[in-house]
Amino acid sequence: MKTTVRPGGPGRIIGRALLYVVLTVLSAAVLVPFVWMLVSSLKTDNEVFTVPIQWIPKSFHWENFSDIWTAIPLWTYLGNSLFLSVVITALQVLTGSFAAYGFAKMRFPGRDAVFLAYIATIAVPWQAYMVPQYIMMQKLGLVNTHLSLILLQAFGAFGVFLMRQFYLTIPDELSEAARLDGLSEYGIWARIVLPLSKPALASLALLTFVNTWNDYMGPFIYLTDNNLWTVQLGLRSFVGMYSSQYAMIMTGSVLSVLPILVVFLLGQRYFVQGISTSGMK
Repeated sequence: MKTTVRPGGPGRIIGRALLYVVLTVLSAAVLVPFVWMLVSSLKTDNEVFTVPIQWIPKSFHWENFSDIWTAIPLWTYLGNSLFLSVVITALQVLTGSFAAYGFAKMRFPGRDAVFLAYIATIAVPWQAYMVPQYIMMQKLGLVNTHLSLILLQAFGAFGVFLMRQFYLTIPDELSEAARLDGLSEYGIWARIVLPLSKPALASLALLTFVNTWNDYMGPFIYLTDNNLWTVQLGLRSFVGMYSSQYAMIMTGSVLSVLPILVVFLLGQRYFVQGISTSGMK
């Protein structure tokens, strides 16, 4: 007689329970800095760095969330950050998906070599070409304008790589059938490939939006006018030569995280699906 082994034994249950415990501990460790930031936003400056950490303030200073709007032009900073993030995200999604289609679905001499050379630029540190980029923008008269940041960040090798990996999962028979029906390459990209690539497009859009929103060095180098500053630069206003308003910095940080949280919650389903499938052939 054959003995059947049940797949769900005690060992498997214990292993799954341990996995959940480890994941819970890791999630809590990741959330601790955000909880500390939220709690610190409701304190005074001298209470932020108390040792040991005071997780429950003696008194909650909710006025920090109203005073910050008059302390700095926060609406202007948030508007600038939102403008740059939306424009750069739209351009990166457009250029990345378009270039990825050429590398994934079109055949031309040296395609793979050009793709490898382009992707290799990811390994080059930004500090290596930071000065040449600034000189170019200065000669074009684009320093202290949003256009300089838009032009420099409208193209990204990572976006091309991410989209190409997803396009490789789309059967070539769909493109061949469309060509036989007389559809141009632009039409195949717009009417067939893009509608099938919503998860990858959402992943690229979310990653680009978050990266642009949190960018500090780019605006710090190219923007000198206070009216052009992003929220990351604006929070620097609370850092003085001899003292800093740490409570206000934490309050501004909490407010700056909210748009990213909203964007992530809206695109979470597509983001997870896109990340899980972009590396599959």
